[in-house]
Amino acid sequence: MKKNMRAVCTALGLAFTLANAAALAASLSVWAVDEPDNYTEKMAREFAKLHPDVQLQVRKVGFSALNDEAMRAVMSGNGPDVIPVDNPNTAMFAARNALLDLTPYLAKSKVIDVKQIFPGPLKNASWNGKVYAIPRGTNTLALYYNEDQFKAAGLDPNKPPQTWEELYAYAKKLTNAQKNIYGLAFSAVGDEEGVFQFLPFIQATGADWDKLNNPGAARAAAFWQKLLDDKLASPDTLSHRQSEAAATFINGNAAMDINGPWELMAVEKGAKFKWRVALLPTEKAGGTKASALGEQNHAILRTAKNPQVAFEFLEYMYSQRGRNWNEFGMLPPSKDTVTKDPKWPDAYKTFNEQMQYARPRGPNPEWPKVSKAISTAVQSVLTHQADPKKAMDAAYQTVQSIKK
Repeated sequence: MKKNMRAVCTALGLAFTLANAAALAASLSVWAVDEPDNYTEKMAREFAKLHPDVQLQVRKVGFSALNDEAMRAVMSGNGPDVIPVDNPNTAMFAARNALLDLTPYLAKSKVIDVKQIFPGPLKNASWNGKVYAIPRGTNTLALYYNEDQFKAAGLDPNKPPQTWEELYAYAKKLTNAQKNIYGLAFSAVGDEEGVFQFLPFIQATGADWDKLNNPGAARAAAFWQKLLDDKLASPDTLSHRQSEAAATFINGNAAMDINGPWELMAVEKGAKFKWRVALLPTEKAGGTKASALGEQNHAILRTAKNPQVAFEFLEYMYSQRGRNWNEFGMLPPSKDTVTKDPKWPDAYKTFNEQMQYARPRGPNPEWPKVSKAISTAVQSVLTHQADPKKAMDAAYQTVQSIKK
């Protein structure tokens, strides 16, 4: 009798284990950051609809809290399967053994061909020769401008500013204090968004995030300082996020705006004027063209309970990349992406051209610290707490100590 009971219990235990395993295999936990288009959540729900056996859990996490929340989740072992990662932070997570190495999965994948992914996005998805994330898309910065205000100021809309000198001159002509119109809007907020906007300016001079002692970095900071000091950009530039800079432009309170393609839908919907997009001006005529490389990656945490299902979700998102531009305001991440009938074709052409000069941030496993050093230096210059050269030299020393 006891033997029979033991056999029954064993059978029931096995059945329970198998049932748990089946339930586990058919679940997917995804984190998504707060974003206007809800890209990650939309993709997750589409994937779950195609796979009704998958039990989907989606949690929204604030963008600024994502890094800390994700690391805590890894340490506790109770994290999600998939997380979005701002692309310069992929190296940080990978170097801390927080992410699953996707290289063996990609070797078998019939959906994702890493050779087709553009070098910049792939670089920001990799660390030490291994791929740890998949770019959902890519983006960069360009110059939006108000065609109507150009004409009213006697400027030719067919000839947007090509150099910093012209950008300053145009901004001065376009500024109208009585009408509360500034010549230029951009974000100099003291975090990664401000750094993202500042990098193209230093890179246009020959400097870079790891060459802040190059005199060009100080020239770039001094140029931003001049725009603010001469009231060609709003004092709120110091605290404005990119979305707020775009809103200033959309409302007609800024004639030009440095921003990305993610704002195209908002501009089209809200702007009551004709607008265009141009390449970012260079420091001098014929100078170095530069722009920042942005967008999120999607990665699988090392502690993921369902890595195979999670990777199939990454494959699904990648397979939808042809929708990036028209639906989500992202540029495609790969050479083989086909964007059918792109909206805003002129802007699409301009952003694609600007993408040729977009540079990845890092990669460096301590990028948040690097970013902090740069933003602190920029803020100190714009608030006249430090001389541009001294501020950039100090940031350079900080970055050098971080790199060691």
